Amino acid sequence: MLQTIRNLLSLIRFSHTLFALPFALLAAMMAWKLRALRFAYLDSNVREAMANYQGLSEISPSTENLPAFQMRWQELLGILLCMITARSAAMAFNRLVDRRLDAENPRTSGRHLPAGILSVPQVATFTAACGLAFIASTLLFLPNPLPLYLSVPVLVFICGYSLAKRFTSLAHVWLGTALALSPIAVWIAIRGSIVLGNPADLLPALVLGGAVLTWVTGFDIIYACQDFEFDRSQGLRSIPARLGIDRSLKLAATCHGGTVLLLALLPIVYPHFGVLYWIALSAVAGLLVYEHALVRPDDLDRVNVAFFQVNAVISLGLFAVSTLDLWLGSR
Repeated sequence: MLQTIRNLLSLIRFSHTLFALPFALLAAMMAWKLRALRFAYLDSNVREAMANYQGLSEISPSTENLPAFQMRWQELLGILLCMITARSAAMAFNRLVDRRLDAENPRTSGRHLPAGILSVPQVATFTAACGLAFIASTLLFLPNPLPLYLSVPVLVFICGYSLAKRFTSLAHVWLGTALALSPIAVWIAIRGSIVLGNPADLLPALVLGGAVLTWVTGFDIIYACQDFEFDRSQGLRSIPARLGIDRSLKLAATCHGGTVLLLALLPIVYPHFGVLYWIALSAVAGLLVYEHALVRPDDLDRVNVAFFQVNAVISLGLFAVSTLDLWLGSR
């Protein structure tokens, strides 16, 4: 049983949850920050009303004792469980529907299903269990019902990516959109009633989600360059198969330029970031330049370094520094 669990975690590359999870948690920190500021505003109104009632001329505006973030443990647990189970279901589904293609591709022939390490019934059961667990995890956000209502459409969309390359070269954009849903969904889960009353409240999450979309689309195009010849031979749709490797890498660089621009727009629509955020953004831009320097049309040997290591540093680093910035802004 333990070996099967290890194999399943390896099948879905559980460690790669780090790509999208930090952006989901960053959206949560931003939403929890707004909640804390709202409490501070309400507290100041209460103090002012008391001062007026008591005939005092001055009141203390101090909010030093208020936390930087107003969070509920159920929300944090719900975010973690939803991210893990949704991604696990989508990755396992991907391995299921691609098992025959994986067997024919020399790069992927050693994966668990083609190699016989796991069986189709095992992976199918795991996929269904993760999907049901994702839907159940949205109950942690009650009394906000929106996560529950949206859970099935979101699950269908993120699993649909696995079929996209059979009919569209924009499969990379599909994957980027699937991961971009994570900060948007987190924002809706935390600020549901506010979003319903004022849809413009969703703007910071949309900008952050747009940055995730272009970031993921760009690095997935780079990753797909490894299968350029195989995709063409099998009639599969991908941007490298359609445009060639050289033009695809240029398009990926354009996507990552869009990522930097959207991240630069974020403090404009969410004006609670400070200097540390801009330092982090400069580092992200530098890392993206480095990522593209690692990969050339005639040398794809370092794609895995660019894909896994650099992008993990980008997501975790931006989350850590941005959260610290929001926290210090309350001191």
